[in-house]
Amino acid sequence: MKKLLLLFCLFMAAHSFVFADAIAIDHFVVKENPFAVDEVAVVATDTAGVIQENVNGVFTFVMNGFQEELRFEKGTAFYRHKLDRSSFLYAKHMNDSGTHSILYYIYKHDSKLSPIHISWILLLAIPLGLVLLAYMFKRFIIIAIIIFCIFLYFNYHNGLSIPTFFESIIDGLKGMF
Repeated sequence: MKKLLLLFCLFMAAHSFVFADAIAIDHFVVKENPFAVDEVAVVATDTAGVIQENVNGVFTFVMNGFQEELRFEKGTAFYRHKLDRSSFLYAKHMNDSGTHSILYYIYKHDSKLSPIHISWILLLAIPLGLVLLAYMFKRFIIIAIIIFCIFLYFNYHNGLSIPTFFESIIDGLKGMF
């Protein structure tokens, strides 16, 4: 009888490990790293923006096209690459519930970094607005082309390539459905 009871307890203990919840990062934000100069931190949050302190371990992110293994401790991981100037940072994480990606413009001023979230709607609205204005006002075509070229140069000069531009828009559209 004791052996049967011991076997039952072992079976229940093993069974409880099988149903343990997997920790997943579905939402995250990029913030300035308070412990290092010119570096950013990735913080796992919930939909309300509260830090998920139960996120611990190594998670794979793609930062500007390069795969990085970020070590999370109490919901925060540090991206250990220094940013020498203002630039775009496209962070993407894939897990069982899908792909989660965010585009940030990291504005550097006075040895401080200010991450600004860039919505995919804004990325889509600027070129479409220029095309609409050029279509409505025929005399505005040359000015719209010049503004569009400046927009493309600004994006490319600060690290936002054309594939990343479209990937950010497509990921935003996928998130709607």
